[in-house]
Amino acid sequence: MRPSAGLILLLGLLEAFGPLSMDLYMPALPELARSLGIGDALAQTTMSVCMLGLGLGQLIAGPMSDRFGRRLPLLIGVAAFAVFSAACAVAPSVGWLLLFRALQGVSGAAGMVVTLAIARDIFAGARLARMLSWLALVGAVAPVVAPILGGQLSRFLDWRGIFWVLAGIGVLLLASALRWLPESHPRELRSTTSGPLALLADARVLLAHPVYRAVLVISAVSGAAFFAYLSMSSFVLQNGFGVTPALFGILFAAGSLCNVVGSQTNRVLLASTSPERLYLVGMVLAFLGSAVAAASALLDLGFAPFVAGLALYLASTGFTMPNASAIGLTAHGDRAGSAAALLGTSSLFLGPILAPLVSLSGVTAAVLGLTMLVGSALMLAVGLAAFGRAPRRP
Repeated sequence: MRPSAGLILLLGLLEAFGPLSMDLYMPALPELARSLGIGDALAQTTMSVCMLGLGLGQLIAGPMSDRFGRRLPLLIGVAAFAVFSAACAVAPSVGWLLLFRALQGVSGAAGMVVTLAIARDIFAGARLARMLSWLALVGAVAPVVAPILGGQLSRFLDWRGIFWVLAGIGVLLLASALRWLPESHPRELRSTTSGPLALLADARVLLAHPVYRAVLVISAVSGAAFFAYLSMSSFVLQNGFGVTPALFGILFAAGSLCNVVGSQTNRVLLASTSPERLYLVGMVLAFLGSAVAAASALLDLGFAPFVAGLALYLASTGFTMPNASAIGLTAHGDRAGSAAALLGTSSLFLGPILAPLVSLSGVTAAVLGLTMLVGSALMLAVGLAAFGRAPRRP
């Protein structure tokens, strides 16, 4: 099965629709806090529960896709995403909103994990890394467009209206997947078991592989740093530096463009450099960008150097994310769904727990920069230990 441009486009959009549930309404977070009469930390929790749902949902959808094929779990997830987005729009209280956000995340996770499994069905190694860089390019359209669109929509709609927009996007993606998404996992290769026992059995095999273990740990700490950026940046830039929701959307989109530049540079370099080496390059860039952001905040250097540090950090994710998936999945094609699920969950687990905790004393540029710096430093330390002697060429 050779992927067409149309299939790459569809897979990229399906991979992005779960994270879209955060990107689109990020500009409205301060307004949501005022509307519901809650503090910034609790408003951040509406992000955290969605992120935790995205992680938990991958543990469900991944093994299901190994057992029942890729198409069915993905279609169920997209349909449920549309339903729970509408439920968020009519939530009568913050308690109900937190519940529906968690379920929205669980359902949206299907797109993230199953599209990775489909890519692994088709490719392996450096070719898989290049394929994932193409998906990152398509998927990056969502975080570029979403915050700008969210910022503009926030001028006319309240946060509830944003969720109605998300419900509509879910319906459109469901119709597209029903029409054009093929099945890439043939019956003869499917797992004969499903559910928690199958996931535990797969996890034992995966965790016995030292490369996979290293990628799992790196994904966890890098995911915490990235979630700190996602959940705190709107408060830091709007409340700390005084930018408007519309300008925040533009800045967030510019950051996403940095990710595009990183992912496409990574794709080109994969022709001559191994995924492991480029993975390390991304970790170094993440550490440097976080250090610049933290230093500018602590030394009160102002807006420009702080945003420059964030931009460098976001460019680094274009290297780390596709190479992490490629390195982690290449040796595990027979259990690609479970392998992708565990990687995805690890990247989404720590951040939603740590970000509200470190924000209890206030969401400031220094808190954001230091949180990202600690996560990036840990990521680089583990990466050097695991891949410091990796071959330079693929």
